Amino acid sequence: MSYVFTGERPITVSYIFPNGDKYEGECSSASGVMMRSGAGKHTSAGGIIYTGEWSEDKMHGRGTLQHPSGALYVGEFKDNMYHGMGTYTFPDGSTYKGNFHMNRLEGDGAFTNAQGLVWTGEFHGKAALGLKMQHNI
Repeated sequence: MSYVFTGERPITVSYIFPNGDKYEGECSSASGVMMRSGAGKHTSAGGIIYTGEWSEDKMHGRGTLQHPSGALYVGEFKDNMYHGMGTYTFPDGSTYKGNFHMNRLEGDGAFTNAQGLVWTGEFHGKAALGLKMQHNI
């Protein structure tokens, strides 16, 4: 999104990008250029939907990112990446709830598979050594 905006206060817009993406929400200007900032919803032409907070034209803060596959992330974002606490639900219904760092599983978390079995421990991207399975007695 880059068109000239002369005001200084945030405004609410509905904007369709040339590629078919759509943004509805708050914007502000920086050096005369309008950027997504505040609360808003971005729907890509491919069906990916982000609803949440924006800063300097990036997903930043709390939000929800839905994929057409059924995958869903709800949590914190930083510079367009999963970053902070969040829950990622995979298309098969399994979930990871815990810390993310630059789009990677990082730190303490819990993985629940589609059958409901829960593993907890420390995750490092695709590695997760020493996980413990929770037992319900």
